Amino acid sequence: MAKVQKKVVSKKAVTKKTPAKTTEKKTVAKKVVTKKVVKPATINPNLPKIGDKAPQFSLLDQNGKTVSLKDFKGKNVVVYFYPRALTPGCTVQACSLTDAQGELKKLDIVVLGISADPVKKLKDFETKKDLNFTLLSDEDHQVCEAYGSWGLKKFMGREFMGILRQSFFIGKDGKVLHVMTKVDTKTHHQEVIKFFKNLE
Repeated sequence: MAKVQKKVVSKKAVTKKTPAKTTEKKTVAKKVVTKKVVKPATINPNLPKIGDKAPQFSLLDQNGKTVSLKDFKGKNVVVYFYPRALTPGCTVQACSLTDAQGELKKLDIVVLGISADPVKKLKDFETKKDLNFTLLSDEDHQVCEAYGSWGLKKFMGREFMGILRQSFFIGKDGKVLHVMTKVDTKTHHQEVIKFFKNLE
């Protein structure tokens, strides 16, 4: 009888080990799934969608004059947000748009550049780089937020809140036609021209 008891104990020991391994595998699988689900949460919920009415705004331009989006009803409008005046990337983008003004006007496009810079700095930007379009000051970044262009940024290991370089193409009816969340400062003007030419 002693021998029979040993065999029974041996079977129970094996039975206990098997579910323990299965449980470990399930736990690992759940952790992997959880990491994949978190990623889509980074999408900015405030970003205007194509077909939406573009958020209205009134801001001071580089000359201290109030400019409103409604002033350009019946025209194509490019509202672009840039981090800071007189910085390398922002200068390349602004100068390219200045050089392309001839083509932009033929397509009935008005360019409005928005940053959190004060009016005086915008005037310096216009004068030093000989810019020929409207720059708007959004110091409290309320318009940036309305367009989903204010968020967390990373630079040189630092995290901070700031303007996201984004561009919004608005049609003559005031509705959003296209949203650029990834902007190449060197080719931005070409993308603008290409998009509106394809609408004709």
